[in-house]
Amino acid sequence: MLIFTEQELKQYVQLNQEAVNVVEDAFTKLSQNDVKMPPIMRVDLDDQNGEVDVKTAYIKDKEMFAIKISSGFFNNYQLGLPSGNGMMILISTQTGVPEAILLDNGYLTDVRTAAAGAVAAKYLSKKTIETVGVIGTGSQSRFQLRALSLVRNFHKVLVYGRSSERAQEFAVEMSAELGIEVVAVSNAETVVRNSDTVITTTPAKEPVIKAEWLHPGLHITAMGSDAEHKQELEAEVLAMADLLVCDTKAQCARLGELHHALSKGVLTEKSPIIEMGELTSLKVEGRANDEQITVCDLTGTGVQDTAIALFAYKEMKKRNLGLNIEGSDMLLKN
Repeated sequence: MLIFTEQELKQYVQLNQEAVNVVEDAFTKLSQNDVKMPPIMRVDLDDQNGEVDVKTAYIKDKEMFAIKISSGFFNNYQLGLPSGNGMMILISTQTGVPEAILLDNGYLTDVRTAAAGAVAAKYLSKKTIETVGVIGTGSQSRFQLRALSLVRNFHKVLVYGRSSERAQEFAVEMSAELGIEVVAVSNAETVVRNSDTVITTTPAKEPVIKAEWLHPGLHITAMGSDAEHKQELEAEVLAMADLLVCDTKAQCARLGELHHALSKGVLTEKSPIIEMGELTSLKVEGRANDEQITVCDLTGTGVQDTAIALFAYKEMKKRNLGLNIEGSDMLLKN
């Protein structure tokens, strides 16, 4: 068994066009029924404002598949810690033997989630955009901006967060990194009304975007809602969309923004809803003009985890990295 550390993975597995392509291909395979993906298992630790998810998927003809354990503890910022953490295990599809452990502490989840955001923007955002809005100031919001810059050029960013201090820190850091103007604003409405593309990355339990703020040409990628109690968008936002896209309809109907729209009755199971893989496989057209309002609901899928874990494994193996632990060594230590 090979063990890869967070430091190694961060050094050699980057959020780049290749990573975006890997995730895009995973969505295509999902739409082509080449993936076995069970529902997410989740443990909620309400008294700690935390949760732990287990996600997995088998992609046909791959030699390994991943099982990912990921946590989100949303008070961690008070301790100076990131909210996300976790690890991935790669298991042989021939023997069931664990082949590798990726001790990424949530880094690969950040990469694959951001890559999915880039894929969404590729098909749904206007080709020419001036201003990007970000709601949320954690690590994923930073990854999302980096990912978006791989598929779209933009010149200004508006950011809003519950903590004005953290929003200002975000603005300073990302302005220096991207070489563009990044401005912290005092409310979410300012972000939405003045942006071409908006990304939400919060664990909000009440909507942070209202339908009345929407305008022609707007694209929203919402990825914070991955549990029944989370919601970033008013249900009516989804009803107003000319194109509504989900990573998977079944999962979004259970855990995502779609869940709230269905529960409130503003959408039904017969409403026109597109899956991401239908866009990436070119079965369905994405944005058709600059007037459409588009929304993408991302809950995070096991197929993304297997795809990014296999990509990381390949990058590590070709550099002969990782700690090799023999089975006999483990038995002796036990």
